[in-house]
Amino acid sequence: MAQRGRVLVIGLDPARLEEWDPAPVQAAIVRGDARFEAYGIEADTCLVVVDEDPEGTIEAALDGGDYACVVVGGGIRGYEPLLELFEKVVNLIRVHAPDAAIAFNSSPEDSADAALRWLR
Repeated sequence: MAQRGRVLVIGLDPARLEEWDPAPVQAAIVRGDARFEAYGIEADTCLVVVDEDPEGTIEAALDGGDYACVVVGGGIRGYEPLLELFEKVVNLIRVHAPDAAIAFNSSPEDSADAALRWLR
């Protein structure tokens, strides 16, 4: 288990997905952020756009903090056309945050719970 510390949540930017109503996901992200606050966990969010250098965005976020855990969102993991991006995300975490635990959420709202599985 990683020491309790800062968490990075990586997900797709719902406002930048075509033919998608971002409002429900944006609201879930806000509720998820509130759960981190309730647990007293400092958390950063990295929202990526698939067609706009997601790897560079993720690298910059990973290099921007000392993370105890990185949560990878279901939008990146659960959509077959993004399988290669998911693999890149895991490998970027290994390189840029080698001491961080890796966790997976099922929705933006349970990102704190996913992180807590790995934080003391």
